[in-house]
Amino acid sequence: MAINENQVVSIQYELRDADNAEILDSNISAAPLSFIVGKGQIIPGLEDAIKELSLNDQKEVKVSAKDAYGEYDEKAIQTLPKEQFAGLELKEGMTLYGQGEDGGTVQVTVKSFDDENVNVDFNHPLAGKDLLFALSVVEVRDATAQELIQGFVGAPEAGGCGCGTGDSCHTTEDDPHSCSC
Repeated sequence: MAINENQVVSIQYELRDADNAEILDSNISAAPLSFIVGKGQIIPGLEDAIKELSLNDQKEVKVSAKDAYGEYDEKAIQTLPKEQFAGLELKEGMTLYGQGEDGGTVQVTVKSFDDENVNVDFNHPLAGKDLLFALSVVEVRDATAQELIQGFVGAPEAGGCGCGTGDSCHTTEDDPHSCSC
């Protein structure tokens, strides 16, 4: 039976660059990745492929760059004054996190720098790459009402907080709906 929206799916996967077979990520021998289908919690191309699978299915899924982290955008490289990075020991290739105009977290990669400027890349590190997932579907279940309200797997009332650490998650006295890991 195919996987539907609002179901929790847990997968084991190994992610490779489809062009050179380099392993980019894996959760083999670790906790499965769990997410709610239809909530945009994983890349669209992978989610679309998973909807065609069932419990215990194993499959290799190729996801094109446009259906993963997008095409690489040369316009996403910006030059910023070095003073914005005061106190940081910059290194080419390092990843930095900041706050975007909308208040969300922004990830950038330092491309190069000199005494006055820093060139940063706002593209996701996997932008422009076709990806190959070898995956196994290890759990499929309906999301609980609380998980649907919270928007993630393992809402506190369901016995965890979605950070993959199980019993080490706990709610706070001030806010029983939040958790820390």
